[in-house]
Amino acid sequence: MELRHLRYFVAVARERSFSRAAQVLHMAQPPLSRQVQQLEEELGVVLLERGTRPTRLTEHGRLIYEQAVQVLERADEIQSVARRMRLTRRNLFRVGFVGSTLYGKLPEVIRAYRAARPAAEVAMVELTSMEQVIALKEGRIDIGFGRVIIDEPGIHRMLLRNEVLVAALPNSHPLTACEAPLRLEDLTGEALIVYPKAPRPSFADQVLALFRDRGLRLPVVHEVRELQTALGLVAAEAGLCLVPSSVERLRRDNVVYRPLGETGITSPIFAVFREGDPSPEIEAIIDLVRDLYRSQGIAFGT
Repeated sequence: MELRHLRYFVAVARERSFSRAAQVLHMAQPPLSRQVQQLEEELGVVLLERGTRPTRLTEHGRLIYEQAVQVLERADEIQSVARRMRLTRRNLFRVGFVGSTLYGKLPEVIRAYRAARPAAEVAMVELTSMEQVIALKEGRIDIGFGRVIIDEPGIHRMLLRNEVLVAALPNSHPLTACEAPLRLEDLTGEALIVYPKAPRPSFADQVLALFRDRGLRLPVVHEVRELQTALGLVAAEAGLCLVPSSVERLRRDNVVYRPLGETGITSPIFAVFREGDPSPEIEAIIDLVRDLYRSQGIAFGT
């Protein structure tokens, strides 16, 4: 699979027409159709409904489209970072993060950091908590923001806060009519969707432990790669999902978020960095997190 295949597919999905997408891409329609067909053959699924006007995505196509957009955005970001590095001599500060932190305070922290440290160039790298530890040891990032407790020699872990979790339900689900906060046992009647599938341990293990520690059994557990896929399956009525409360900012069609009434249904957010790292940028960004939490009434480290 090549990026151009994804770009062609995304163009058709956005234009809802092979002919209009071909015009946008400045290419003939037959080779565009062949490229999209090659992608479908490689993936083993049909992505687009042919013979309809406008051209529509299949159910598989909707899920793959979301993934393709994210891959292309990351590829564009890599090119942008490389271009900026060529044009500037500023110091590069590399920040790893798990995807769910983008819906919380991390974007505000990065904006404040860029304003406070204009001489530093920030590169954002999406990595799981486990991948962040490896990237720190290999020198590929300078600090990471994750959710999993990983004890590793040479890596310092700092708890920033514990974020409350909420239930993500399809909007047709009977539980959406309940006025009172839900309980975990209310969610045990059908499939639970957890993410990420790998590497482990991960946020998925935290969620499963919440049910296991309360003696609650789940009939079916679907493991998927990431948050966006999990919410897509919720929207398709394939199951329920627990997500950090900050994800409520992500408005998805056919998905409703409901609070949970039990205590301790939380997920930690950690900053991780190399022990003894003398970089002043690490202390600067941690101080900005403290200041932001204080200004918004959020307790640091609890």
